[in-house]
Amino acid sequence: MTNIAERSDLWIIILGLGLGSFGLRFLFLGLVGDRAMPEWMLRHLRYTAVAILPALVAPLVMWPAATGGETDPLRLGVALATVAVAYLTKNVLAGMGAGSAILLIAAVWPI
Repeated sequence: MTNIAERSDLWIIILGLGLGSFGLRFLFLGLVGDRAMPEWMLRHLRYTAVAILPALVAPLVMWPAATGGETDPLRLGVALATVAVAYLTKNVLAGMGAGSAILLIAAVWPI
């Protein structure tokens, strides 16, 4: 059974993260939302999604929990095929679809 101090620490962290998230969103939407942003900032904001997706996927490819943190050649190959298809077709959805299809096919017909 957890004691009250441990529970209060958890709630302090949750509230702090919530306030921090609200503060960041309010800064851009509440204070700057009705003003025109400089071109350099808009250019940088365009690449935010492109930077976040690899940051979320890379640990799952390199150190997947399903294999105990060991690099899996199948997942690495699927990631490389996904990047190759997306690069050649200039279509992120095509790359994601190709990677999903390769992973599903490999699950049905293991090598």
